[in-house]
Amino acid sequence: MSEDYQIVSRARGEPLPEGCTGVRVRVRLSGCPSRRWSRDLAARLSRELVGRPAVGHLRLNVNDIVQADQIVLDGVEQRDAPALGDALQRAIDAANRASTSVPSPPPNMARKTADGIARTIAVHQ
Repeated sequence: MSEDYQIVSRARGEPLPEGCTGVRVRVRLSGCPSRRWSRDLAARLSRELVGRPAVGHLRLNVNDIVQADQIVLDGVEQRDAPALGDALQRAIDAANRASTSVPSPPPNMARKTADGIARTIAVHQ
């Protein structure tokens, strides 16, 4: 299944706890990407930033770079911001292209089987 996402809002900054460097930057996407697309984005953004002198405190955690419909970057410093925008856009474009060229792996079981397993979990409210 192909995925294609675009940035749909201006970046929003949030202060981090005392003792941390930089800020948390959130950028909204046009939808909620799959885990596969998110991992691809993290890898491509890392590749875009290799060799740049001013990204020392930026943290690109593969498991949480995309949270719902937002890209979340921690440790962004003022000096990183100008180069980060272009690198992020190139990484998004590359992740979009990759999602259309490589087929998704088949599921490990049928949806009906997965739903059956989930129904056996006793949830008490």
